[in-house]
Amino acid sequence: MTPHSAVPAIAPSARLSDFFQGLGLLGRAFSLLFRSRRLFLLSLLCAAVTAVALVGLGWVLWSHAPGLLAGYWPLPESWYGRFGWYTVLVLSSLVVWVVGANVVPPLLLAPLQDPLSETTEAVVGGDEGPPFTLAGFIRGIVTGVAHTLARLFFLVVGLAILMPLHLIPGAGSVLWTVLGSLWTMTWMAGEFLAAPMTRHLYPFAEVRRMLRERRALCLGLGAGVYVLLWVPILNTFFLPLAIIAGTLLYRGLREARLLPPPPDGNPVALK
Repeated sequence: MTPHSAVPAIAPSARLSDFFQGLGLLGRAFSLLFRSRRLFLLSLLCAAVTAVALVGLGWVLWSHAPGLLAGYWPLPESWYGRFGWYTVLVLSSLVVWVVGANVVPPLLLAPLQDPLSETTEAVVGGDEGPPFTLAGFIRGIVTGVAHTLARLFFLVVGLAILMPLHLIPGAGSVLWTVLGSLWTMTWMAGEFLAAPMTRHLYPFAEVRRMLRERRALCLGLGAGVYVLLWVPILNTFFLPLAIIAGTLLYRGLREARLLPPPPDGNPVALK
């Protein structure tokens, strides 16, 4: 696979098979990782920080999740009550761990996200973004913060809306976990597609439009990142792989002309 061929050829209209194309973006990202020394070194640094963050997050949940749940629902004495209590504890902790993994490492590694995305575009034959100016730098920070706050808002609101499902005896927690996972996958797709789009100063409305119009494609990317989080060792690379995959998706959408030219005035070289 040549570097440019890592960019997916996206069909002009949505289809169900887009899900598998989105899922395959992680494989394309992994292959591209070894085609640039800078991309590889940035990914190693991200992996080291992510490993520390994931271990720390796991320790916090292990130490404090049972006490937090017991504060709202004391551990029952009956065996079936205990079974339900531990089921809620495990399922809730899984979703919280995934959400935390997608909040804490990106916050710690925020300064490296743009260089990863820029290098990815350079490797596949595109531009590396607009030339540096103080005004552009400040505008990029403002746009990035706005995107991050908007994405976190939608994540929290979605999970909060689903929270009452826990009140349904038995199946409620399972249903909340399934729907919460699907919502988190969709949020992940928006998170990592927004990385290159923020750098090119697209409004967040364009990210939402892609999530809506190419739902299966974006959900495939989110599902791939979600699954990657559960693979030991490889999960430390989830952030750089997700950013690279999101950048490849962005380039694919641009080359399919599903996105308008970037507002930063630097059109991606289409091939």
